[in-house]
Amino acid sequence: MIPKNKYFTAKLLSWNKNQNRRQMPWKGEKDPYKIWLSEIILQQTRVEQGWAYYNRFIRAFPNIEKLANAPEEKIFKLWEGLGYYTRCKNLIATAKIIEKRDGGIFPDNYNDILALKGIGPYTAAAIASFAFNLPYAVVDGNVFRVLSRFFGMEEPIDSAVGKKIFTSLATKLLDKRLPGIYNQAIMDFGATVCKPKNPLCSNCLLSHQCAAVLQNKIDKLPVKSGKPAKKTRLFYYFIIDYKGKVYVKKRGPNDIWENLHEFALAETTQPVPVKQLKSGDIVKQLIGVNQVDVLTVSAINRQQLTHQTILGRFIQCSINQSISIKGYKAISYKQLQKLAFPKFITGYLAKNELLAFAG
Repeated sequence: MIPKNKYFTAKLLSWNKNQNRRQMPWKGEKDPYKIWLSEIILQQTRVEQGWAYYNRFIRAFPNIEKLANAPEEKIFKLWEGLGYYTRCKNLIATAKIIEKRDGGIFPDNYNDILALKGIGPYTAAAIASFAFNLPYAVVDGNVFRVLSRFFGMEEPIDSAVGKKIFTSLATKLLDKRLPGIYNQAIMDFGATVCKPKNPLCSNCLLSHQCAAVLQNKIDKLPVKSGKPAKKTRLFYYFIIDYKGKVYVKKRGPNDIWENLHEFALAETTQPVPVKQLKSGDIVKQLIGVNQVDVLTVSAINRQQLTHQTILGRFIQCSINQSISIKGYKAISYKQLQKLAFPKFITGYLAKNELLAFAG
């Protein structure tokens, strides 16, 4: 009888050769720059959404040199809507490092790749195996799920011990001759067959030896130790108009949406009644003027992030005198389209006829 490890690897590669029809624009790519770009985009992003962003980035920045020398505002604008903007910030920083330090040549060994800003073990393994055929196993959500179910592993995948155990097993299973093909195969298998919900067990060539199938634990694996409590933040954005221009500023570091633009913001610990928002008292205190005409108060908008929920309203108002607040600048509504805003704001603007703004 074939040992279970060898059985798994052989069957997986057979499935990849004969049944895997999953298509992606970066699949089979050998250019480390393009592989790196695709992997950064796909962090916290579904393939279906990331596909279009990847194609737009490649058209705008076909190589590291183009990306490293592009205006940051242009890059952030192209990233707009993907969220988790630290990824974009790290993308820019790493491109500049590779261009300046290495002459635009992407590192070709695992440790040097891992040392780059914004690249962790999974991304480094993906780049090393896909671009350079180096024997490093990828361990992402798909891999955790496939290995946990097939081998009946109940160690929490979000624990340090669990990650170490899964990484060790993934390395043992890796086909050292075809590491890139094997890594792509197991990720595709997890995405299309061993799915989180409604896995295709009845048509799975691994089901005869799958512990989750044999022990009726498909919906119980993989195991997570528990999710951290999510906090809720209350944002009140004041869209302040003065003579056809609106006041915006760029968000600072060390918070969500770093380097993106926003309107005048009042963040509160308790919900503010609509009546109080319509009075204009909050915005008067915020910008230091006496006369403010509140035009509209939006319904509550919501955005769910990984560790926090954003709730907020947009208050359109006008003033009859210019203001000078550190960090803010008055721009035309047309200029808004050139600036990068977080999805929480663009989602509102795209639906708002007064601003004639389409994201």
